[in-house]
Amino acid sequence: MTTLTIAKTIATALAEEMERDRNIVVLGEEVAAFGGTYGATQGLLDRFGPDRVKDTPISEGIIAGAAVGAAMNGLRPVAEIMGINFAFLAMDMIVNHAAKVHSMFGGQFRCPMVLRTTSGGGRQLGSTHSQTVEHLYAHFPGLKVVSPSNARDMKGLLKAAIRTDDPVMFVEQATMYSEKGDVPDDVDFLLPIGKSEVKREGRHCTVVAYSKMVGVSLKAAAELAKDGIECTVIDLRTLRPLDMDPIVDSFKQTNHCVTVEESWAMYGVGAEVAARLYETCLDYVDAPIKRVATKDVPLAYSGPLERYALPSVDDVVKAVRETVN
Repeated sequence: MTTLTIAKTIATALAEEMERDRNIVVLGEEVAAFGGTYGATQGLLDRFGPDRVKDTPISEGIIAGAAVGAAMNGLRPVAEIMGINFAFLAMDMIVNHAAKVHSMFGGQFRCPMVLRTTSGGGRQLGSTHSQTVEHLYAHFPGLKVVSPSNARDMKGLLKAAIRTDDPVMFVEQATMYSEKGDVPDDVDFLLPIGKSEVKREGRHCTVVAYSKMVGVSLKAAAELAKDGIECTVIDLRTLRPLDMDPIVDSFKQTNHCVTVEESWAMYGVGAEVAARLYETCLDYVDAPIKRVATKDVPLAYSGPLERYALPSVDDVVKAVRETVN
């Protein structure tokens, strides 16, 4: 094990995979000479050269489109779009091409590409640069959507995403790059895409979260435990495929559930989880499932207003108390 920041973990995983497979190329804005906006591609240009690590124009459509074409022709591109807000400009390439190539060509083409991007608020970048919208992409069959919560999972899931033959949108929360964690040194350390993980066991309430909200939920669970309320905290890790098995197992024991996400509640991940629990576990419901999410407004530039709108530990604690009581 080595303790690494999330940014360094990503750079390490990319380097290990590029050493293993010469067909892997990295492209995006500032990924080469500058080493990535958040330092997640630092050192790759010096190590692998300009043929495999390429800076692109400021055009998300070109980045995603080039990645799709490269993937269809034998390469395994890892493309970076600086923020998921900018991925709207590449929506057609992502959901109408990458996600559908395998199906529309009857299996004759695959699209083994990874699209790395950042998501989330907390940086005072205003409403157009602070959205958490990975669930929109998870709506489309054919596209896998992964969003880890810690450095270990970041390595195992990124390497698995690069090795899969399907297009993967790999979403990193933008305020987490400096967070540190213990990361396995094994160059073949992989985690399965489409498997949720129980991060904490408890008998009173099932808390379901992903990405940064897993850490928020674990802090809330520790606070609640002081009053004897024990929560199971489950990290989705992947939004598509969505693994409900650990959630269902836990819910049948706790009979209460709170979902936590940084996106807005309407049409969100929490709504999907709640709907599936109501469909399959109605007889186990002892109280309405509560959703904790960003308040239903565009995020403000003002720091205090932004913090007020984003989900907090106190919000999760309050929701759990209301649910179990």
